[in-house]
Amino acid sequence: MDSITIRVPGTTANLGPGYDCLGVALRLYNQVTLRRTRPEGKLPPIVEQAARLFFETAGEKPFAFDWAIRGDVPQARGLGSSVTVRLGVLHGLNTLAGRPLDREEIFMLCTELEGHPDNAAPAEFGGFTVAGNESCLAFPVDRELKFVLLIPDFEVATPDARRVLPETVPHAGAVTSAANAARITAAFAARHYEALEGCFEDPPPQPHRQPLIPFLPAVIAAGEKAGAIGGFLSGSGSTIACLTLEAEEAVAAAMRKAAGVPGARTLIVEADNDGVRIGDGKKPGKKG
Repeated sequence: MDSITIRVPGTTANLGPGYDCLGVALRLYNQVTLRRTRPEGKLPPIVEQAARLFFETAGEKPFAFDWAIRGDVPQARGLGSSVTVRLGVLHGLNTLAGRPLDREEIFMLCTELEGHPDNAAPAEFGGFTVAGNESCLAFPVDRELKFVLLIPDFEVATPDARRVLPETVPHAGAVTSAANAARITAAFAARHYEALEGCFEDPPPQPHRQPLIPFLPAVIAAGEKAGAIGGFLSGSGSTIACLTLEAEEAVAAAMRKAAGVPGARTLIVEADNDGVRIGDGKKPGKKG
């Protein structure tokens, strides 16, 4: 095999209080294609780092490859674009090398590259995920739950979004955040989505990132008034996500109006329950 294309879903992570551990895969995709050939130009650092880690971990002799990416996941908008690159490269090299690693091992490599598993887990396994550095639980999400995304026309780099966070949080805030994260997990696991109401309100680190997206509270409030269960900053932003079981078009219109900024667009998507797909649409297989 000389060429392979990997489809990787975008993600929404944190879901408010689930900082660095909760995430959902979305039906919004990038396709990464790898070919065994001398690259036409210098590979981007994000690709080189993923390749180096793969070859070191798999014990495979490095080979030259070129790569390309296409799709609909916008860059630096809090929708997991970096994970689509990293997982695409890792799975592409793994497939071209004869699959020496299984998907759990590739998930751990991606987590190492990302520094946290909240995007890597749903992109790899699909659905709603609760992840630590070396483990993950995944739950399917019903199609009736819609994710209404307000995508502004500006980027928020993850390092910038992490720099505004405090080193510590008040005890009461930490308790509330933990309770809400547990409620979110239980609601998704039981597919009792109405129970998500009130779980996303003012959890850390969201208030500290509000200066980067000044219209954040207004957009969430407008979405809820139009029928959304709740809303949150998607990952580190700038995308804002609202969840709804009804009137998704009305929720989208209300969010756009509340943002009041040129270039912002809305997108209504469902959860992706498959995660990474290899070439012909198959899920990643076992090693060997």
